[in-house]
Amino acid sequence: MQYRKLGRTNFEVSDIGYGAWGIGGKQWLGGTDDESAAALRRAIALGVNLIDTALAYGDGHSEQLVGQVVHQTVRETGQKIYVATKVPPKNRIWPASGALQDVFPYGYIMASAEESLRNLGLETIDLLQLHVWSADWVEQDHWRRAFEDLKRSGKARAVGISITEHDPDSALGIIRTGLIDAVQVIYNIFDQAPEKQLFPLTLRENIGVLARVPLDEGALGGRITESTTFPPGDFRDFYFRGDRKKEVVAHVGALRRDLDAGLNLADTALRFCLSHPAVSSVIPGMRTLEHAEANAALSDRGPLPAETMAILKRHAWDRNYYC
Repeated sequence: MQYRKLGRTNFEVSDIGYGAWGIGGKQWLGGTDDESAAALRRAIALGVNLIDTALAYGDGHSEQLVGQVVHQTVRETGQKIYVATKVPPKNRIWPASGALQDVFPYGYIMASAEESLRNLGLETIDLLQLHVWSADWVEQDHWRRAFEDLKRSGKARAVGISITEHDPDSALGIIRTGLIDAVQVIYNIFDQAPEKQLFPLTLRENIGVLARVPLDEGALGGRITESTTFPPGDFRDFYFRGDRKKEVVAHVGALRRDLDAGLNLADTALRFCLSHPAVSSVIPGMRTLEHAEANAALSDRGPLPAETMAILKRHAWDRNYYC
């Protein structure tokens, strides 16, 4: 496993992190807590030391499961595991909508951080993020005071935001304030927009970057067909609704035709993210032992060759399936 500095923090984090949305047991259906915990333990055993969860994932269930595994790991091995979590919007609207005082009032941020600490069973959160963000909030006071007080009290070691879906430029203003340590952003073969303005700024300002949705919610895993179905209530049933599976099949097919036939698409998608120097860690979901082992193994393979990257650059796809 390879490790990278998370921006200006002193955290040396695995470049393959663990995205814990799927183990929340509510938005992604299928699987059991035992399977999820086993996958998480295996990922840690293979060198993964960064876990990204959120209070909204299963209404705290993901945090609780992560906390149990982290405590067991620390007790048995003494290994340092970095835990990142997120404060959900008070109005529970994704993407960001509303005035800051209705979405992230000071007292609500502080109370949510305390709830996450209880779920995790920790005294400190390594990276606390706001789960949505609007550029309109940059100059307002609620988030600034909350972040300052959480860091001063030791409840959070580092702070940041999870950037609005497919709008990386919405974070440029808050990065320039110098008051955050990291951002989390959608970055994958299809959505390459962060490369234009966000990544150059994070490199200049020494801001950590967590690359989320590296497999485009499964589209870049290469297994979705026009006849694929998901359980009712599963997030993917919404994300791939209507004609979207047909669109995905067409774009993935074109991508496969351009790539070397021997390349595994999911592996290539993760290595695409790791090939950009701004990325501190990529955080795919891993709900099975197979996923944990396959993903962790990619770290030592390094960046993709320049000729492969040149092919992938041609497959950027401007669309938003979260709407």
